Amino acid sequence: MAEAHAAVAFSFTVTPEGFNVNLNHEALWAVWHSGVRSWKKRIARFKNNFINGVYPSSPASWVFTITVVLALSLAKVDPSFGFIESVQKNMPGIRSLSAPYNYYTSIVLFGTLLWIVVIYMLRYTLKALLTYHGWMFEPRGKASWKTKLWVMAVRTLSKKKPLLCSYQASLPKLFVPPVNGTMERYLKSVRPLMDDTNFERMKTLAKEFEQGIGKKLQRYLVLKSWWATNYVSDWWEEYVYLRGRSPIMVNSNFYGLDAIFVHPTYIQVARAANIIYCMFQFRRELDREELAPLIINKTIPLCSAQYDRQFNTTRIPGIEADQLVHYMDSQHIAVYHKGRYYKLYIHFKGRLLEPCELQISLQKILDDTSEPVQGEEHLAALTAGDRVPWAKARKEYFGKGVNKISLDAIEKAAFVLVLDEESQDQDHPHNPNKLDKYACSMLHGKGYDRWFDKSFTLVVCANGKVGFNAEHSWADSPVMAQLWESVFAVELVMGYATVGV
Repeated sequence: MAEAHAAVAFSFTVTPEGFNVNLNHEALWAVWHSGVRSWKKRIARFKNNFINGVYPSSPASWVFTITVVLALSLAKVDPSFGFIESVQKNMPGIRSLSAPYNYYTSIVLFGTLLWIVVIYMLRYTLKALLTYHGWMFEPRGKASWKTKLWVMAVRTLSKKKPLLCSYQASLPKLFVPPVNGTMERYLKSVRPLMDDTNFERMKTLAKEFEQGIGKKLQRYLVLKSWWATNYVSDWWEEYVYLRGRSPIMVNSNFYGLDAIFVHPTYIQVARAANIIYCMFQFRRELDREELAPLIINKTIPLCSAQYDRQFNTTRIPGIEADQLVHYMDSQHIAVYHKGRYYKLYIHFKGRLLEPCELQISLQKILDDTSEPVQGEEHLAALTAGDRVPWAKARKEYFGKGVNKISLDAIEKAAFVLVLDEESQDQDHPHNPNKLDKYACSMLHGKGYDRWFDKSFTLVVCANGKVGFNAEHSWADSPVMAQLWESVFAVELVMGYATVGV
């Protein structure tokens, strides 16, 4: 792998006259900024977790609650019905304080407990309201009075400008449907596919399942639903995706294409630089939870859990099951061009590189005429094939040395960028097959020029057209679609010059 940056913070040599110490100030600054960035992210994450933890209330409401309790107490009205006085006289640590500090401390304690109780009451009220599904079965624009009242209640409890994960604790648990209802829906779905004889046989099997092992399995599901907010998601991820031993290249991964009637620039590195910059801006909003959660009809919030692993995530192959590994932060991307891999740093001295700076770095990659080392060009073919051979090869050949370092640089990258050598187009009026060719390029490429294990691989074609290939187990397509639409919206505002960005 070609490294875009290699340095050590310090080195020393021992001589007969003593020893010499050489400091690399640039490397030390890089270490310093990396540490500062890490602590900023931890503080921001703690702040967001606290704000989400008190939702649908807010931290400011704590001050309001304390103020109201204090005002009532000073007005000789006891809102605690003797609790404040009892704490003041009996609680260790508070009763030893001198007056009036023990009195005010008791007020703050009672106000805080009251605030927490109110938070849980609001949260479980909102959770109970969100279990209502009657709105789904009503014609659009003709809601019943019951649904209208429900909408008013939900919007009243929902705070304005919530963070991305503010609703997570208020979302209701996934309902476990009864076995007989599941069997009825199953029989309806298979009826068009079977003749009368086979359908009668299937009805008999469904009845045996419902009256036999189905009852036992249903009890397991109900038991799990008591402590899991979603009794399906972890099993679905493991048994539908991660335990599959067949190739994920076509069987699991999905792809996305560029806008059909828009072609902002034909300069490959300029388009790549702008897209990279927009994606890291999106990641910054994601880390800070500044993205608004998806809300249906401005009322019903959707789960935001899948956003956590959009960046810095890779799928690690295993013998029996794969594993999804998410890294808390990554300051580089892996770039593939003409059979070579490059590690491209996106931050410098604590700031995100501008698109013009990224374009210069990417142009140097395009101008690199060095040949790939043995096995480098087709390395990604391992991620395209069966999972067991890839797991064995990874364990045997990538466990140490330069192979491990190179593989880590790819797997720990924010995402993979492919600077394709071919041009793609989908709007040629005389050749509709171009769209098929474009789609095939994004879905599987040549089989060795896409890193199929990464959460997503960004592909920039030689003529500036873009697309992506995304691994499926970490999220469903709407999560990638939101990233894709956001990137295009910001890119449209940024624009291009005649020479690039």
